[in-house]
Amino acid sequence: MPVAAQRSRPNPQKAAATADTTRRSVSLGEVVVSASKVEESLLQSPVTVEKLTVRELRLAPAPSFFEALEQVKGVQVLTSSLSFRVLNARGFANTTNVRFAQLVDGIDNQAPHLGAPIGNVLGPSDLDISTVEIVPGAAAALYGLNAINGLANFSTRNPFSSAGLSIQQKTGVNHLHDPHTGARPYSETSLRYAKVLASRLAFKVNGTYLRGYDWMATDQTDLNPNGNATTGLFGSDNPARDPVNSYGNESSDRSTLTLGGKSYSVARTGYQERAVVDYHLQTIRADAALHYKLGARAELAYTYRVAVLDNVYQRANRFRLQNYRLQQHALQLSGPVVQARAYLTQENTGRSYNLRSAAENLDRSFKPDDAWNKDYTREWNLATQNGQTVAQAHATARAAADAGRLQPGTPEFRQRLRELQNINNWDQGAALRVQANMLHAEGQVNIAEALRRAGRLWLPAGLDLLAGADHRTYIVVPDGNYFINPERGKDPLRDNLTYAKTGGFVQAGAHLLQNKIRLTATLRADKNDYFTTRFNPRLTAGYSPAPRHNFRASYQSGYRFPSLFEGFSNVNSGQVKRIGGLRVMSEGVFENSYLRSSIDAFNAAVTAAINANTSAATAAQKRQQAIEQSQSLLRRTPYTYLRPEHIRSLELGYKAALLPGGRLLADVDFYYNAYRDFIAQVEAYVPKTTNPDSAAIYLNSRATQSRYRLWTNAQTKVYTYGGSLGLRYELPRGYQATASATYARLARTESGDGLEDGFNTPRWMYTAGLGNEDAWRGFGFALAYRWQQRYYSQTFLVSGEVPSYHTLDAQLSYAPPQQLLRLKLGATNVLNRYYVSYLGGPSVGGLYYMSVTYGGR
Repeated sequence: MPVAAQRSRPNPQKAAATADTTRRSVSLGEVVVSASKVEESLLQSPVTVEKLTVRELRLAPAPSFFEALEQVKGVQVLTSSLSFRVLNARGFANTTNVRFAQLVDGIDNQAPHLGAPIGNVLGPSDLDISTVEIVPGAAAALYGLNAINGLANFSTRNPFSSAGLSIQQKTGVNHLHDPHTGARPYSETSLRYAKVLASRLAFKVNGTYLRGYDWMATDQTDLNPNGNATTGLFGSDNPARDPVNSYGNESSDRSTLTLGGKSYSVARTGYQERAVVDYHLQTIRADAALHYKLGARAELAYTYRVAVLDNVYQRANRFRLQNYRLQQHALQLSGPVVQARAYLTQENTGRSYNLRSAAENLDRSFKPDDAWNKDYTREWNLATQNGQTVAQAHATARAAADAGRLQPGTPEFRQRLRELQNINNWDQGAALRVQANMLHAEGQVNIAEALRRAGRLWLPAGLDLLAGADHRTYIVVPDGNYFINPERGKDPLRDNLTYAKTGGFVQAGAHLLQNKIRLTATLRADKNDYFTTRFNPRLTAGYSPAPRHNFRASYQSGYRFPSLFEGFSNVNSGQVKRIGGLRVMSEGVFENSYLRSSIDAFNAAVTAAINANTSAATAAQKRQQAIEQSQSLLRRTPYTYLRPEHIRSLELGYKAALLPGGRLLADVDFYYNAYRDFIAQVEAYVPKTTNPDSAAIYLNSRATQSRYRLWTNAQTKVYTYGGSLGLRYELPRGYQATASATYARLARTESGDGLEDGFNTPRWMYTAGLGNEDAWRGFGFALAYRWQQRYYSQTFLVSGEVPSYHTLDAQLSYAPPQQLLRLKLGATNVLNRYYVSYLGGPSVGGLYYMSVTYGGR
């Protein structure tokens, strides 16, 4: 064979290597926008940013792209429900994460009254997702969205570049070997259709229908194990037991009964969570978009999104979200000079209800507390007179007082539960009835690009100038239970409540020394209805001594204004009124209240003193002596009305493409944060007396005090620090290996007042993955492992240690050659080791599924 012919013969291995090199070049040249609101190289981003492309999302061993985010470096995910996951980064996680923003094509998809998104119910489906960018850490200087812990931006597919029909069906099963229920089916059907109608006009529609059986919360750990320690009653003998996922036996459902000359704390019986909730879940979501090209790079788009969902949600209490509806109208203009968007998000909580209030009022509708306590006392006395021990007498008294109580599963129980779900007063019922709206408008101008296009050649080529402004108004329809309009002169139940903020930013950037040094400076100002103007600066610097080695540093500050719920809530919840921390809501309460923690200590000391008193004094005399002896424990509330939360953040990082061809992408970051005026809650009670000398007497009885849970600011200054290391290695023949380690630490606080939100974050998290889309003749696979360390969780529902856990996810895929078909067989938590991601939440087991996808990408 001639030499020339030999040289021209195709070399499959060389071709594969060339393809790999091309893919790596594309990967290393990826563009990100979220980090600084202008297009820039992923390698040269001035702050830490994680980007997932279509290939990485498709390769991930997860049922959906949203669940795949759990493998992203530095990201912590809390699982409230099978269809409700909460993203967080860098500490202070909670199940309503108002410190982390979630955007879809730059549009905030939060539920307005929550101030946080409900998972991905108002987001894109797997068929419409294009890329995901996650910025861990403060981003408020650019976005002004309370994004002081970070943000995620989900970009969707443009119908001009991705037309056609796509269909996906997922079928699976969960709850295998669950002792509380049998195996349950899971199904998700998605459809996407996009079409170019003319050279300038295109549209797309998406729809998803998900059905399943939710993860169950069944923790029976006693939250009040020492409630009767002075009388030697522990464990199942403790008449004040308060299991985590049993409701109606919380502190406000307990009474102090004098029995046999001693004081006992006695709780109502309550109901387990699975008795008062329907765990069947479904999500119906759809969107439609119309796109019009104004020019080569400018486009106008209108998008409508809607979602209707049923699942379980947790904040201070657990809720059944039922027929919960969200919809959003958005108009966007995108171009190289001007970008603008305006959108309206509407929320209706439908027939949702509070599980704790449902359980409490099931008990109380059967028999009021006073009547139940009288029956309990009478039967306890009779039992002890008949020779029963103290512990036996408590069991006998409870059984007698509960005689005729509504039993789970009976028609009478179900009927009463339905009735309570429609009573919009948590002292009597359980309904969650909120209608809230959020109207947002924003725009930004690339001043440098505009000047260049106008022929202003004096502008240096390496200079960037950007300016933007935004306005947001929340509009709430008062319901009389969750929200009222507190403004004087307005009907609290008729006139809508409004809450607004206006802000803007300017940003300047310079590229120096042939783009080796990049500097940016940003200044943002925000004015809220109830606060003076706050300024947020951000400074960033990047240094690239070589094209594939990039160092970065940034300093920024950010403010978080109180959310609607934090500022304006007005809820009677289990005989404790939860009110917003703005002066207009809570004036007079802070000044006259005592800390619940000190009241608990005071009453525990009173009970101990009574039970230790063996004198011949009467019960009333013993109580008076105990009150006088213990009243020094009472503490006035030192907190006051809400101020914005503030963070100062310093970040250092290094990202590099290492090894020949840049096959190894390494990214390491370190941060140090200082928080001030942390927004949190405090429980404080006001004695029903104007005489301070008798306050102790009134605080010794639940009937003579007004109980409040108030939003306020911690007096503690909080410092956190940590970092992460991520590696992505492109091996020959299309294999990809990933690994990451994340460290987060709550540092010493200046004055630990115990009020700051729980850090609720493991000190260490590790991930590792291996996969290949085409390992052999169209067959692919992926494995993903995750481990997180044990950590202390602090919430108003429950506090304690969350055990460490690890999970293994896996998938096998097959894509027939030259066909628009992809089959996937996978499992999350494939070993089916049940775990909880936070206390009070559900136990998460394995989900085993198969998906069939038709359509191009």
